[in-house]
Amino acid sequence: MTDIPGNSRLHLVQAVPATPQLIIDTGDGAPGLDTVLATLWRGKWIILFTTILAVLLGAHHAFIRTTPLYTSTAVVMLDTQQDHVAGLESIVSGLTGDTSEINSEVQVFQSRVLLGQVVDRLGLAKDPEFNSALRSSGLNNQTQTELESLMSGVPAKTANNTLTFTDQTRDRVITALLGKLSVRNVRQSYVFEVTAETTDALKSKEIADAVVNQYIQDQIDAKHEANEQATSWLSDRVAELQIELELAEEAVKAFSASTELVSVEALTALERQIKDLRDRIENTRKKQATLEVRREGLVGSNNRAEQAAIAKDRQLDALLPRLNQDTTTRRNFDARIQILLIETETDLVKTGQQLGTLQGSEADLARRVEQQGQDLIHLQQLTREAEATRLLYEHFLTRLKETAAQQGVQQPDSRVLSAAVVAGTPSSPRTSLIVGMSLILGLVIGAGVVLLRELRNTGIRSAAELERLTDCTVMGQIPAMPVHARGDVLTYLRDTPLSPVAEAIRNLRTSLLLSRSNPSPQVIVFTSSVPGEGKTTNAIALGQNLASLGKSVLLLDGDTRSQSLSQYFGQAQGCGLLPLFQGEVELGDATSRAEGFDGDILTNGASGVMAADLFASDQFAELLRGLREIYDVILIDTPSALTTPDARILAHQADAVLFTVRWNSTPLSQVEEALRLFHTSNLHINGMILSQISSRGMKH
Repeated sequence: MTDIPGNSRLHLVQAVPATPQLIIDTGDGAPGLDTVLATLWRGKWIILFTTILAVLLGAHHAFIRTTPLYTSTAVVMLDTQQDHVAGLESIVSGLTGDTSEINSEVQVFQSRVLLGQVVDRLGLAKDPEFNSALRSSGLNNQTQTELESLMSGVPAKTANNTLTFTDQTRDRVITALLGKLSVRNVRQSYVFEVTAETTDALKSKEIADAVVNQYIQDQIDAKHEANEQATSWLSDRVAELQIELELAEEAVKAFSASTELVSVEALTALERQIKDLRDRIENTRKKQATLEVRREGLVGSNNRAEQAAIAKDRQLDALLPRLNQDTTTRRNFDARIQILLIETETDLVKTGQQLGTLQGSEADLARRVEQQGQDLIHLQQLTREAEATRLLYEHFLTRLKETAAQQGVQQPDSRVLSAAVVAGTPSSPRTSLIVGMSLILGLVIGAGVVLLRELRNTGIRSAAELERLTDCTVMGQIPAMPVHARGDVLTYLRDTPLSPVAEAIRNLRTSLLLSRSNPSPQVIVFTSSVPGEGKTTNAIALGQNLASLGKSVLLLDGDTRSQSLSQYFGQAQGCGLLPLFQGEVELGDATSRAEGFDGDILTNGASGVMAADLFASDQFAELLRGLREIYDVILIDTPSALTTPDARILAHQADAVLFTVRWNSTPLSQVEEALRLFHTSNLHINGMILSQISSRGMKH
């Protein structure tokens, strides 16, 4: 139990804890489904309004603003396995059907050249749907042309532009047709779907069929044109090859006539002859060498035995054993040597002459072989060239005949699987889908607005929520007073004693008196986290209620800055708190009375004094002890806790502290901060007041 200095009969029932803590539920957990549904139910009128608005806008767009469009689709397939007509290979080969070619064909469908042919074929330049120049518009022609050029990407006509107006119009019509045409390849197939979407069902069918037919016709025209170009080129080439063949054959004939009759066999025979000659020349040379060796041996040797061995003559061999017997034998031996030497010289001369003859014949024959070899090579080259020209001529002539046979029988690479049909119903807008989506969108937007507003709202809406978030008892729930000025508060309380506000004040009084054991709290401080929460109104209403019970009540203005009581009671007659505090006047002269309020009012005129210093002084504590002896209840209206420390200073000398929170307005973070300041100052909040409650809002 903590005693209040100067008054032993007043005690605080609950001691201030040594280490106070504020228990705040920050709501970290995700809200449950029931909470979300309850929130959506509270905002059901917003959701209903946004849903109706979205449905009306969607219906207006679907039924009024949007022009009905009709879709028609033609189906075409690539034929990648075509048989050649008459077994002839086509000049322009068919498509293989790989991914790159399929993607290329999609671009061919959308090419401006092909679509330009469709525009010319169907006369779409005269259709206002495609030629915007034919539409009625409030814009002048120049502005309209510039806008169309900007949207279509086709540059407007300028002084340096060589395009005529007709070319520009045709380009814009082609661009418009591109926007109304779509080409899709069916996955894993060679099938293409060509879809046209216009404001007329028959027109959509005609455009889809025209695009497909023009695409197939372009394939035939491309092949026909390629066939004609190939035929023309082959004709020119065949004529050139025919002339070249004739010239080549004439060259072979002329060369054959200008040279000896040669052949591979004759040349081979000449080569054999020259080989024989060379063998004879070699033998002759060997013979000549042998004769020269013999001659040198006979001439150079003085030994008759060596000479006999070199000569290899039978007579010499017969005379050799008798050389030492007589002189005649030696003379006969030498004479025979001389005869052999002369014969050897004679043979050398003959051999030399024979060798020269053979070498001359060999050289002449070699020249003939070389010349005839060159002639044969040249003749063979001319013959090969003529034969090659003949083969090339025959090939091109055959190809020319095949190409000529293909003219008029070219087949396209595609065929129509399904022609377009006239649509019975418009494909766009899909009114039911638009209205349904608008309904869903309206519900989503409405729910989003409600949930977003709920998410952004940090105010407190019920006493249970306030107690759960602050861990403090809620003693009063005061409805908002239906008054326009603060001066009308007392009048309203006096004239409506049975109003919900009056009943709520009685409940507050009862909760306050019963929340503590005897004696009842005498000094009560009213505070809040921020200004405008209704604490002054609550203090006045509680003071009037207590005074009506016969208690002596003093309403003290603890706000030296805004002096809130003056806004309710007007200019007070009393001198105020500061003269009383300074001892200049008596209590009766300092207080005043107001019509409709049965207690004393002590206003605060200390505008130039630091309120925190005044309330924290010993003189004020002594003054408050004196006031306790005079009044049964002292109600102190203090400034907000987050702006000044006055409320906490006065709370140290009070018996009870009532903290006011404005319904669905005061942010929880500000309430938390204000309560944290009180707890850090070892102060206990005795009760919370949820004020200015909207009865209509509480129903939601």
